[in-house]
Parts: sequence; structure tokens; C-alpha cells
Amino acid sequence: MGATTFSEQHQITFYETDVTNTVTPAMLINMIILASEDQTTSLGVGSDVVIKLGIGWVVTQYKMAITRLPKVDETITISTRATCYNRYFAFREFWVHDAAGAECVHVESIWVTMNHQTRKIVSIPDDIIAPFQSEQVKMIPRLGRPKRLTPEEQLLTKQYRVRYFDIDGNGHVNNSRYFDWLLDALPMSFLTRHDLTEINIRFENEVQYHHVVTSEATLMTDVSEPIVTKHRILMENGDVATEAEFHWQPIIKH
Repeated sequence: MGATTFSEQHQITFYETDVTNTVTPAMLINMIILASEDQTTSLGVGSDVVIKLGIGWVVTQYKMAITRLPKVDETITISTRATCYNRYFAFREFWVHDAAGAECVHVESIWVTMNHQTRKIVSIPDDIIAPFQSEQVKMIPRLGRPKRLTPEEQLLTKQYRVRYFDIDGNGHVNNSRYFDWLLDALPMSFLTRHDLTEINIRFENEVQYHHVVTSEATLMTDVSEPIVTKHRILMENGDVATEAEFHWQPIIKH
């Protein structure tokens, strides 16, 4: 028997989209995380149960293959399953389909359970993972590291101070905020003329309240296709909080 798949519908609202009326990656992440939380609740292992154990689920990496990002007022179906796991890591997949049933986005993600007090990774409790009917494996799929920025590259940079409203119930910056910080380093002229086709984002270190972070980005010029931008979020002490790689294609005007 395979892992249990959960699906739910969602209508894209105006506040989930950008100036092109396209859903933003940050909002898409919020939608798929909601679907995963709704699945855990339906299986009786929701956040209320996990919190009592003194732990929380934390994502360490997303890899997204994008056919197209949905537009405002579209009704989409979000599906997810906890595909496989081992002692410390869980591999979860998501799919976004449009009203006609066409796949818009496929997301692969890696998760861990973290102790709230020590902020350290702990082994995944059997009682928490069992209801998903996930396959237990020795090695979960590897998603590969994003391409890294190098010292000689010319960077686009922006700074942000972490606000109270950036923090989620796990006590750290909500994952969706990183997507906004990463992409906001790129100029509007680029963002409005290109569509995303792939995202690879890896979370390295926690950013907390009142930290000041720097978003750095560069356009790779040594490749012709696809268009690739490399990104990272740096903490004040120089540690890397997040690394990411985005693939793009020019928007063709008809």
C-alpha cells in the first residue's frame, strides 16, 4: 500500500498574486503547507498533537518544477503525500492542478522534526509518521544543492530586519518570507518579464526576531538556456541562512 494522498481545493485571491495577477511563490508555499497541515489534522497527528511532544515539523529544502503559476480567481487542487522517510528525514511531495486537471506545479520537499527547546533535530517519532503509511527507506531522495554564489560575482543586494509578523508558531521566520526576500533582490523589470520554471531552495540556519539579513542575488551569464539566478540570505554574523536557485523563461507577448 502506498502513502496516503490528501487533496483540497483553493481559489486564488487577489492578495495572493503580484502585479501580473500571478500567484507568488511565497503564497503558493503557504497554500501547500496548509494542505500538509490539513492532512496531518485529518490523520489525528496535527500540530496540537506534535506540540505536546515538544517538537515541530521543519522543512529543510524545496525543489519545485513549474509548468505555470496559477492566476487570480483560478480554482486549483492541491494534493500531497508523505512519500517516504527514515529515522531523521521525511520526503513529502505536493502537486498543484488547474480546473482542467493539468499539472501546474510539482514540489519535492525534505522535512525534519525539531525539538522546540534545544532547536536541534530529533528522530521522527513512530506514532507521528505511522498514519501517513509512508515507505520507510534507508535513504530518502536527494534534491541536490542550489548553485552557490561566488566572491567574484557582481551582486544585487537588499537588507531586511526581521519583524514580529515574520515569525510563525515554531518561533522562527515563516518559510514563505524567504521567498519574498530572495526574489525581491531582483529588479521589477526582470520579474515582470520572466516566468519561473524551477526553484531549488535550501534552508541552512534559523533567522530569528530582530535579526538583520541581507538578500544577495546574481544572474548567471555563463549559460544560454535556461536563465538562472542564484541567491542567498546572509545573517549579520556572515552565516548563510538560505541558498536558492531560480530558473526562468521570458514571457512571450502575443
